[in-house]
Amino acid sequence: MTSDGLRIDTTRHPHCTVLRAGGRLDHAGRVRFSARVNDVWDWSDGPVLVFDLAELDFYDSSVIGVLAMAMQRMEEEHADGRIILVRPSGHLLDVLRQTDLLAHVELRDSVAEIIAELSTAHPSTARPSTARTPPAGATTPR
Repeated sequence: MTSDGLRIDTTRHPHCTVLRAGGRLDHAGRVRFSARVNDVWDWSDGPVLVFDLAELDFYDSSVIGVLAMAMQRMEEEHADGRIILVRPSGHLLDVLRQTDLLAHVELRDSVAEIIAELSTAHPSTARPSTARTPPAGATTPR
């Protein structure tokens, strides 16, 4: 955990990038989390960003800011990516409904579920490697 109380772990899988956040997500954390999303943007085609926020102890409207930033970037780049939320809390679902953002995200029960789904949809996992892209399964804490 960092001094702002937010832990962000990222894992690159062949067809998606998982971003796990834990601790406190407030304004200071939003800036860092948004920067991390931008850092891993090209780790998967689309991109396909999977947000696992179940370990957040506290979040304010900053969580909407992070998700909205990713949605806006996809729209601006005409990307055919996906934003997937794993086990969002009832409160977060309510906020996403009230802000009309729920229609722009997909919901899943587990990271394993989405990885299996993407692997079935894309049986070939071969992918060229670049210097800035870690190998599949690599975890980068922030």
